[in-house]
Amino acid sequence: MPDSFKSIKEILETTPELKNIKMLLDEGDVVKDFHKIFPELKSIVNATKCVKQVLTLKSDNPAVRTELKFREKEIIDKINSFYNQKRITRIKFSNK
Repeated sequence: MPDSFKSIKEILETTPELKNIKMLLDEGDVVKDFHKIFPELKSIVNATKCVKQVLTLKSDNPAVRTELKFREKEIIDKINSFYNQKRITRIKFSNK
């Protein structure tokens, strides 16, 4: 393959004009992969959205939300480690 060809990933990572698109794709990956990272939470928590590095988690159980709030830093670190980059800075908890 000639050197002039670039992968889509490489284009997204090196083109400043596409920075917002890459961020949207990265945030979508966090929601999509949440249960891969935390399979033990599959039946009690759902990742509903991620906007501007804020992940929204939904659980109908208030005790679970409280426990997750105490573990927020650990959850953020594990997600960021999974991707080897800073994708999440904060978690918002919801029951809706």
